Amino acid sequence: MTTVRSPKFELSQYKSVSNEELSTRIEAVRSQLGDQLLILGHHYQQDEVIQHADLRGDSYQLSKLAAESENCRWIVFCGVHFMAETADILANRPERDRGGDRVQVVLPDMAAGCSMADMAAIEQVENAWADLGDVLDTEDITPVTYINSAASLKAFCGRHGGIVCTSSNAAAVLEWAFARTSRVLFFPDQHLGRNTALKMGVTNEQMPVWDPCADELGGNSESQLLDSRVVLWKGHCSVHQMFQADHVADFRERFPGIRILVHPECPQEVNDLADISGSTGKIIRAVREAPAGTKWAIGTELHLVNRLQKEHPEQEIHFLSPIVCMCATMYRIDLAHLCWALENLAADALVNQIEVDDETAKWSVIALERMLAVTG
Repeated sequence: MTTVRSPKFELSQYKSVSNEELSTRIEAVRSQLGDQLLILGHHYQQDEVIQHADLRGDSYQLSKLAAESENCRWIVFCGVHFMAETADILANRPERDRGGDRVQVVLPDMAAGCSMADMAAIEQVENAWADLGDVLDTEDITPVTYINSAASLKAFCGRHGGIVCTSSNAAAVLEWAFARTSRVLFFPDQHLGRNTALKMGVTNEQMPVWDPCADELGGNSESQLLDSRVVLWKGHCSVHQMFQADHVADFRERFPGIRILVHPECPQEVNDLADISGSTGKIIRAVREAPAGTKWAIGTELHLVNRLQKEHPEQEIHFLSPIVCMCATMYRIDLAHLCWALENLAADALVNQIEVDDETAKWSVIALERMLAVTG
């Protein structure tokens, strides 16, 4: 559920204000609200936004850290919609007793969504589950949703014995799933599911792709589903989808000795050619721990790659694609939106609150806690 209240200050008032003044005003609100306010900044945010973040990280890491804060009363999440939902779910778990007060979560720009998450609507997943039941025993299928998904999908997994995964623990989650059922339905990102399962010995022939727009059985035959181990959802990250095998070949030719570092949301043909494939956190650690003079071509979001270039001048860092690949929805959050949201918050005129209903939150927490039990 999204709550949009009447603001005391209109967004239009902020559009012509300089970034320098906006930054000063943002810091003034941070000083005023103290440790009751947490500003979370995802790694893909613009530099001028993330510099105001109390915590920076990936989506789940940020939500978990915010939920652990004892004094936090307001979370302003500089990320996208599903991230703010996860923060609301974790920060307001029943066991997090805050004297009856709800932690209020704000998304500075409601248009900051996620194209990948939008590729799997809850109605589509429920229909797919019913259709799979015509061919397979759904009691023998574990639904697994990537953390990059709506709260409704996390709740679906919670209700059906399923689990959530991140890009860093997907292998452990799939191992857990295969220990209890012979098949997995993995959504919404087909590439993370495929790249992870391939390393576990599952073949492409055992991973049919379910197209929710197809007329019957997601575009598959009954025999393909009967022979399956992982049914992949036809979804992808619009940023990581852009990287190609030709880009890898070009960098290897032009820069002998260069190392290719990519996110597992990249297509298989890119992931297979990479020296290292891993989560955003793993990408950052790989660069941080590498010796001076290391050459990298990195296949992930542009703002993060540019930030790594600035933070590690002792290394030679390139963006893997010749095409600009930035997360357009993350880019929507700018200093004007952040300042607008914060000053309204300080004036007790909360705007853009993200609040997940109790039933959805209950089942989502179950799926998230299963993940925590697997990976800690």
